[in-house]
Amino acid sequence: MESPRVALRAEPDGVWVVVCSGEFDQDTTGKVAAACGGEAADARLLVLDVTGVTFADSSFLNVLIRLRNARPVVLAGPLPRQLERLLEMTGVLALFTIRDGQPPAA
Repeated sequence: MESPRVALRAEPDGVWVVVCSGEFDQDTTGKVAAACGGEAADARLLVLDVTGVTFADSSFLNVLIRLRNARPVVLAGPLPRQLERLLEMTGVLALFTIRDGQPPAA
């Protein structure tokens, strides 16, 4: 299992970027929720860079949906194929704004 990593950075105008990489499941998804609920809790816009996510299960999906329901959220891509399939299969892909063009994580 590739250890999950979450990095947070502030950008101008109240935008916070949360960079997620590695594998996220029910035991590790709390890292994303904690990052988004700490300093970034009052973000005008939350950008989740998910290009480096190598695995995501339904608990990660649950966090994405809860964040999206609480504030404006953009997923920075391109989406990893596994995550894109998860969003497609559960019918929630259309709920998210996706901005491609981020370089893929090495």
